[in-house]
Amino acid sequence: MHIAGHPDHLTPQQRELIGIAAELGRTRFGPRAATHDRDATFPFDNYADLREAGLLKICVPKAHGGLGADFATYVMVAAEIGRHCGATALSWNMHVSSCMWSGFIADALDMTPAQRADHEANRALHCANIVEHGMVYSQPFSEGGAAAAGKAPWGTLARPVEGGYVITGKKIFASLAGAADFYGVLCTLDKPGATQRDSLYLAVPAKSGGVSVVGDWDPLGMRGTVSRTLLLNEVFVPHSARLMPEGLYWQAAARFPHMFATLSPSYMGIAQAAYDFTVAYLRAEVPGMPKVLRRMYPTKQIAVADMRIKLEQTRALFLQNARDARVDPDKDTRMRLYAAHYTIMENAAALTSLAIRTCGGQSMLKSLPLERLYRDSRCGSLMLPWTAELCVDRLGRECLYEPGERDEEIN
Repeated sequence: MHIAGHPDHLTPQQRELIGIAAELGRTRFGPRAATHDRDATFPFDNYADLREAGLLKICVPKAHGGLGADFATYVMVAAEIGRHCGATALSWNMHVSSCMWSGFIADALDMTPAQRADHEANRALHCANIVEHGMVYSQPFSEGGAAAAGKAPWGTLARPVEGGYVITGKKIFASLAGAADFYGVLCTLDKPGATQRDSLYLAVPAKSGGVSVVGDWDPLGMRGTVSRTLLLNEVFVPHSARLMPEGLYWQAAARFPHMFATLSPSYMGIAQAAYDFTVAYLRAEVPGMPKVLRRMYPTKQIAVADMRIKLEQTRALFLQNARDARVDPDKDTRMRLYAAHYTIMENAAALTSLAIRTCGGQSMLKSLPLERLYRDSRCGSLMLPWTAELCVDRLGRECLYEPGERDEEIN
């Protein structure tokens, strides 16, 4: 089953890139996934394959030597990778997000001519790092407080100094920690009365003085992301570290909300993988297992039908959401975005749970992928910036209130 729908509905670039992801997933990422999950090790081997296949530059603008893929293309490719290794897809998202924020999203923002020129000069440097040198950029986001949910300024501060900034702060659950060449750190300009509008997005070289990665990593799922804690202690970066001009991240966050849902393709892939395994298991087509058919039982058929219905509902929202992505979406599009992100995360867990129940006790063995898929799927609804609870909170509030509206205004 094609995760992105019928191939005739795809562009030539989408068909090509999804095909590359499918081949890498089937022959390399999938076979390695159990080892990286068991040992909680980062998939450097998978990143070597991504680099060789050109997928590290998937969303680098064509003008800078990249593939210039749009949002819809990226999320469909990411879902295909997630179908084979959720942890690889999830951490790869952190790299590609850095390219999208500074790429086609930045191109759509309002900037002064001076800001535009500065951004172009800085972007050329960072794109060259990716295209010519195969470097990996991450996007440490979470701080354990309200900032990652968009309700407060970042606690990580960037103090202006001659020639650049000095950064101090901490990021938790920092995917690619210890693996990235640059950390795309979201922080707040250190000045009196700073607000969320005073945001900065700075690329910090991993080998800078004052940068350290600390803590153990032994989570329930998504173990191959190795998302340890990133500490920044008086780290100097030059002005060229800006992935966006000062304050522009706030504009981008407000005007391109689909970027906050780029975690969900990994879970769309996991949902598809759970269905795929269940069908193969009931048809006695799982490699290495006895050829015992189980498909003739009505209870199994009903369960698979239920899984297919949930999968199609989820995929429909996923694909619509991918094609909806744009700067300044209208209210209905924004509400559908919240609903889609929530549905993908929750239905991935529901589908893997139903798959275990349908396949039975053997499916819980670590020698089979379903047990890993189940654990990975449970992580989606917990992930900032849009946890399941935050999606419901935003959806309910914004359906009932227009911007700036207050209850006391009602007579």
